[in-house]
Amino acid sequence: MSDQKEHIARSTTLVSTATLVSRVFGVVRELTFSHLFGAGKFMDAFVAAFRIPNLLRDLFAEGALSAAFVPVFTDTLTHKGKAEAFRLGNLVVNALNVILAVIVIAGILLAPVIVDLYAPGFSKIEGKAELTTQMTRIMFPFLLLISLAAVAMGMLNSLRHFGVPAFAPVLLNMGMIIAGFTLCRFFNPKILGMAFGVLLGGLGQWLVQMPKLWKEGYRFQFIISFRDPGLRRIMALMTPAILGLASTQINIFVNTLLASLLPQGSVSYLSYSFRLMNFPLGMFGVAVATVTLPVVATYAAQKDIPNVCATAASSLKLVLFLTLPSLFFLAVAARPAVSAIYQHGRFGYQDTLFTAQALIFYSLGLFAYSSVRVLAPVFYSLGRARIPVLISVAAVALNIGLNLTLMKPLGFKGLALATSLAALTNMGLLIYVMEKEVGSLRLGDLGRYFLKVLAAAAAMAAVIFGLQKGIALDLARSALLTRAAYLAGLFVVAAGAYLILAHILKIRELGLILAILKRKKTRPL
Repeated sequence: MSDQKEHIARSTTLVSTATLVSRVFGVVRELTFSHLFGAGKFMDAFVAAFRIPNLLRDLFAEGALSAAFVPVFTDTLTHKGKAEAFRLGNLVVNALNVILAVIVIAGILLAPVIVDLYAPGFSKIEGKAELTTQMTRIMFPFLLLISLAAVAMGMLNSLRHFGVPAFAPVLLNMGMIIAGFTLCRFFNPKILGMAFGVLLGGLGQWLVQMPKLWKEGYRFQFIISFRDPGLRRIMALMTPAILGLASTQINIFVNTLLASLLPQGSVSYLSYSFRLMNFPLGMFGVAVATVTLPVVATYAAQKDIPNVCATAASSLKLVLFLTLPSLFFLAVAARPAVSAIYQHGRFGYQDTLFTAQALIFYSLGLFAYSSVRVLAPVFYSLGRARIPVLISVAAVALNIGLNLTLMKPLGFKGLALATSLAALTNMGLLIYVMEKEVGSLRLGDLGRYFLKVLAAAAAMAAVIFGLQKGIALDLARSALLTRAAYLAGLFVVAAGAYLILAHILKIRELGLILAILKRKKTRPL
């Protein structure tokens, strides 16, 4: 088991590094958006239009498809060999082409109805709903491209290749960045060019993974059989997986719908802040979950429940070690972070204040979003999809209730807070049920570890809070480079303080990660 812990930590380091590159390009993408379009009508329309196929992507492609495909592909690989596993991969690819072609065509035809349901408040502003509908139609084929990319990612991850799939999202960000400075000039309004940039990026995200798969021996074959046992098993898992992994994305969907009823800019503030929060979520939470799933799927195929639980517990520790300090940093340094990344062009200081407020409330659920990513797929690997489905339904119901309760007194900030509270509930219920019905996560040990990491992260937050009080910066009037340097300084101090505190408190994950970075063996956790 200690070798698997080290493997997960080592692979997480690789995925986090590749994801860091992707997130850096994501920041450049956000700079492009905020510079060209600010936080008004055009950005609201793009966010809502992109959210529609993007929601389906998170639920269907990178969410449910990955959660259902990886365990079945891994089981086939373990018991029948690579040739049969690749045959299953081709069956999935061809089934996707048929099913998603129908969904994409339906989405394009029904775009006006979808937009009216998704963002009803847009119809009150002249041209806003029509622009959202136009971009929705352009971007709907993105669902097919990103689903093919998800299958390629699932095959590579099952074969323990994590770097290329983690790097692939760079191509999506590059597509939008390039479109911002090239395609947009040929459209009126210019933001239509960004919609085509999404398609170019989705195509690149799929194609960049194919050489590695080809090297592993994969060859595309046009074979289709909806009666194949492996494909039927994947399809059977996907329906509950869509619901089980859906809570966060459905909550975002509800947030967008309700935010469209609030003052203009609310959709953009929530979008900008959630994307910034996604920086550590992708680097750490999704990275740990991506690496954990094939390992858990292998143990599940071998019916080794103790190691399934031990892997989940060690992955949760790694999530806590990486995301709790990120949570505190985003909460305490929200305004400098938003100002340095977004505040230029048409994005003003007032937009910074509102986006920072949303970021604080979103960041409260950061470690919960990440933990759900690790825990929910464990149940799918064990064939117990009913559990995360029911928990997800409860979390979504709670989120809707909290949204309606909090949006009146807190506005868009209440929507962000409701999402975090729902995620915390989702995580807590998954841990409780796993402990009761699957096996022990050693909650006492996990709780003590949580308190130790929490103490280090809170002390780090106190350091950077004091630093901001001592070196106050006028974010409204300072130059962009000054604001960027200020944020970089805060980050360096925060990272240094957290590493020192983790060392003092003897948090073992620190030693393991440092040993991996130095390419040295270390003792088991």
